Amino acid sequence: MHVLVTGGAGFIGSTLLDRLVADGHTVTSVDDLSTGHVRNVAHLDGRADIRLLELDLSRDDLTDAFTTRPDAVVHLAAQISVRISVTDPVRDAEVNVLGTVRLLEAARRHGVDRVVFATSGGCIYGQPDVADLPVEEDHPTEPHSPYGASKLTGELYLRTFANLHGLRWTSLAFGNVYGPRQDPAGEAGVVAIFAEQMLADAPCTIFGDGEQSRDFVFVDDVVEGIVRAIERGDGHRINIGTGTRTSVNELFERLASIVGYQAQPRHEPARPGELDHISIDPTLAGRLLDWRPSVTLDDGLRRTVEWVRATS
Repeated sequence: MHVLVTGGAGFIGSTLLDRLVADGHTVTSVDDLSTGHVRNVAHLDGRADIRLLELDLSRDDLTDAFTTRPDAVVHLAAQISVRISVTDPVRDAEVNVLGTVRLLEAARRHGVDRVVFATSGGCIYGQPDVADLPVEEDHPTEPHSPYGASKLTGELYLRTFANLHGLRWTSLAFGNVYGPRQDPAGEAGVVAIFAEQMLADAPCTIFGDGEQSRDFVFVDDVVEGIVRAIERGDGHRINIGTGTRTSVNELFERLASIVGYQAQPRHEPARPGELDHISIDPTLAGRLLDWRPSVTLDDGLRRTVEWVRATS
């Protein structure tokens, strides 16, 4: 197949590019490099089976991305920071809503009718009662941040394009993805931030009391879900997570044990828009994609620490 991947220089996107090329597919990658990095894809530059394009989905002409008529689009490009979405909701909507609509319209114009869309299982469901966790895909959506609202809006556009133009789509609701290549500055994730700080023997900060919990899923498992969704799961939102909650305090302790970090974290006030607890039920992914997470949290953390250590 020929697959167009947006956000291809990000840590999820570049890991997906490696997998698609290894599987023998032809790939076009689009990234504006606002949070992705050339270093993530430099090893692929010059290959005959991949094109790397620097384009902004919300502003640039997207014709060049579709000149070779891809069979499917995997849409990972996004403004992903909850904090930035709270402080600049207009730019969040420009990237996540307008960018998605422009991409879908370009796909329609060029006859591409298959889109896999990345949404946020940690934001679109709002703050469920703990008793309802892990949430299934039919749980009510009530995002607490502009980021969550913009990702939910993108999914509504998928459904609209399906009704109007016959678009085949799958929306994958990711848990908190972590792993090698995650940038603690540009694609902020607590695992990447803690790992970098601990290896540098620098202070670590926990926002709030640290008892807030997330569903941490390793990037290779996420990529496996994406690859399967390219050909399956049409017309569904599908959770890609572990169904298990891990508190930030527990995550800190596990990473500290792996690294040998001795200092205690310092605490600062919780940040606006952040949830207390979330985990997502992957049962539907098992049924529709024959997918289930395979990397344990401890193994994933060790592999992430090894990568940070090797690249620091």
